[in-house]
Amino acid sequence: MKNQTAFDTIIIGAGIVGLATALQLLRKTPNRKILIIEKESAVAQHQSSHNSGVIHSGIYYQPGSLKATNCQRGYKWLLEFCEEHDIPFEICGKLIVACDESERPQLQKIYQKGVKNGLTGIEIIGQEAIKEIEPHVNAVAAIRVPQAGITDYLLVAEKYAELFQAKGGQIEFNHKVVNIEQSPQNVIVQTTKGEFKTTQLINCGGLYSDQLAKLSSDQVPIQIIPFRGEYYELKAEKNHLVKHLIYPVPNPNFPFLGVHFTRMIHGGIEAGPNAVLAFKREGYNRWQIHIPELVQTLQYPGFHSIARKYWREGWMELQRSFSKRKFVTSMQRLIPEITAEDVVRGRSGVRATACGANGELADDYILVQQENILHILNAPSPAATSSLSIGDWIASKALKITQELI
Repeated sequence: MKNQTAFDTIIIGAGIVGLATALQLLRKTPNRKILIIEKESAVAQHQSSHNSGVIHSGIYYQPGSLKATNCQRGYKWLLEFCEEHDIPFEICGKLIVACDESERPQLQKIYQKGVKNGLTGIEIIGQEAIKEIEPHVNAVAAIRVPQAGITDYLLVAEKYAELFQAKGGQIEFNHKVVNIEQSPQNVIVQTTKGEFKTTQLINCGGLYSDQLAKLSSDQVPIQIIPFRGEYYELKAEKNHLVKHLIYPVPNPNFPFLGVHFTRMIHGGIEAGPNAVLAFKREGYNRWQIHIPELVQTLQYPGFHSIARKYWREGWMELQRSFSKRKFVTSMQRLIPEITAEDVVRGRSGVRATACGANGELADDYILVQQENILHILNAPSPAATSSLSIGDWIASKALKITQELI
């Protein structure tokens, strides 16, 4: 396989962003030879299929940010894609609820962001209207977000892959990238099974995007800190307690949305996630530990900063990981009548959280160019909702760079 046929573009990572990028590149340049290299045996095996399945409206994001602009465009494209390809989805709507009066100012700030981001039909409602929509919810006020929905992002990713391959694209599975050799003319990507040559490389490695970047550069501005999010599922006889999506007002001092209730497209209700440090980048349970990866996290100056800043919140999240009672207490803040007997432990996912050496957590997408290599170093939620738009954005960047290098 050494020095086999050269490709115009190689993309590392068959997650939903890598697949969408490949698909959008082929749509713009149909004769382009594109290869996706994936270390797993199938597409979308990590963040892309371990998320909540929510179709995000874009209400939370800083107006004008890449998150906000790509969500607005990506939301529309995703719904059109699901309709065209018979992928199940439902626009069920969401409530963001203030459980007490102290949360009203933060609720108002979120509402204003939604207005600035172009959402129509959102409204702040009171207790009476809340009870009509979600009779079991405890809240003094809420934002009703009619645009929010649910789907199955694994099915979306698999359809991206199918269309990409039908257009002539190639995917090589079970190839873990071990080295990258860069020159002005081309890039050689070495994997556990062989070697591939390309004019341009795009790194969409998700949880390992920073490590892949370090194979070709000493100047990587962030490190990925893996945070595991764990869920409980409501027992079937309690599903009537949740009719839509129910989110708390997020803690403005903590970079995660908090435990919320999510209807799932194939049935059932999830509650979660929490946010605890994962001891392995792909550590989906509390007992999975990868010593070198854990040491790398614990030695990183940026982690020291966020540990000092968020130690109280981190301690609470850790307690929720080990104590079902503590987790249920978080659920009860939104729906007081839920008990520990009403839920069972469910699945989990791991977020790739990009952190600078100063402890700043990246709040937007990060794309770093290194001549003929593009590194996508941060693509957090709502990346699945926005995937076609993000893929189009990356593809446009890649084609522009190609023209500049000719």
